[in-house]
Amino acid sequence: MPVRPRWSDGETEAVRELAATYFAKEVLPCRDKHLAQGHPDPALYVKAGELGLLGMSLPDEFGGGGGTFAHEATLIEEQVRAGDTSMGFAVHAGIVSHYIAAYGTDEQKARWLPKLASGEWVAAIGMTEPGTGSDLQAITTRAARDGDDYVINGSKIFISNGHVCSLLVIVARTGEEDGAAGISLIVAEVADDTTGFQRGRILHKMGQKGQDTAELFFDDLRVPAANLLGPKEGQGFYQLMEQLPQERLITAVIAQASIETAVKLAVDYTKERKAFGKPLFAMQNTRFELAECETISRVARAFLDQCIEKHVAGELDAAEASMAKYWISDRATEVADRCLQLFGGYGYMDEYPISHVYTDVRVLRILAGANEVMKELIARSL
Repeated sequence: MPVRPRWSDGETEAVRELAATYFAKEVLPCRDKHLAQGHPDPALYVKAGELGLLGMSLPDEFGGGGGTFAHEATLIEEQVRAGDTSMGFAVHAGIVSHYIAAYGTDEQKARWLPKLASGEWVAAIGMTEPGTGSDLQAITTRAARDGDDYVINGSKIFISNGHVCSLLVIVARTGEEDGAAGISLIVAEVADDTTGFQRGRILHKMGQKGQDTAELFFDDLRVPAANLLGPKEGQGFYQLMEQLPQERLITAVIAQASIETAVKLAVDYTKERKAFGKPLFAMQNTRFELAECETISRVARAFLDQCIEKHVAGELDAAEASMAKYWISDRATEVADRCLQLFGGYGYMDEYPISHVYTDVRVLRILAGANEVMKELIARSL
């Protein structure tokens, strides 16, 4: 069952309590609405900002909380435990904000980070394209320099927060070189009426139905050249490689919280549900299944905690982040399946949370780099 992570202290536990209250009181009452419309209400980002839950690991001089990744991990864990997947905090606060914090000028940070920390703006990052998945070197979206602007043409797909974002980091090709050399990151401030920018449909997914995943289109979108991230063009791929370990660690955090949630749901249900005159938990097969799932959970938690501690200390390498992402997300799909089986037919019903855990975790083996790519990255480090 869930235990207090060893990297957590009194401050992060206070964040945990605040986050749990926020999800229970503000987000979960809107669950049906979010599922129906396919995206969360942007006002809930503002509420999270008011509570200090956004930008907790950003510098305080730019509106952040001056904390560490441990604070972000706590927020993400509580979101999973609450049963919410609509709020795109992992991308907004855990990923995009850190690109700006790491590579932005002081002027860029002062312009964008406070609005992200307050929730006034929602952030997204446009990496994946219809013809590319984990192969970021193959992107075709182009940003051509025209005076003081970049003119961007192309499209993106599977963009989390794409429907509600106001700030978008676009991965685009600024040079003629093949592969990584010509890729740059450009930050666009966008709205529904921005010339040259169009939001496509909200994509219908197997799980995480309340979280907006959208197509985005750029048709001569003009963005100030001053919005380039980094000192010069062509640094984008290397910036992505530096930041992707945190994205992969966040995926592992989601996976681990999902494992713990699935086990708790199954233990509670099997102790209450009776079959053949006794609780399901009294049957040896049930007890053995849950014993194995809980053991998987404890082993995965130990590895994840070690990775978080290393990351907070600046010592986590890309290979280890890939290990955590692939192995824990693989285990999450396994445990969710085994726990759902213990519910019988009820596990297949939407009104039982285990069904949502089962469908929500499946994408974790795909996003942030498919697990097959993770194994290749690990192999290169050997």
